[in-house]
Amino acid sequence: MFAVFHLISLGLGVLLFPLGLLVFAFWIWMLIHAITNRGLTDGEKIAWVLIILFLHFLGALIYFFVGRPKGSAASGLA
Repeated sequence: MFAVFHLISLGLGVLLFPLGLLVFAFWIWMLIHAITNRGLTDGEKIAWVLIILFLHFLGALIYFFVGRPKGSAASGLA
């Protein structure tokens, strides 16, 4: 019985580890983008960085859909 649970937990770990890496990479990408976004004022950058830092993946998702397009529109890449 223990072996079955061990195999199940091992299988879940194999599936969840790559997903966790992708989420972490996305979080880092959004954090760097918020810091380097030329379409944001300094105050907006600080606010977005704090939102991303404190809300983690949720903050990165919010920035992706709300804050990030402002940077691409400002650079002329629509």
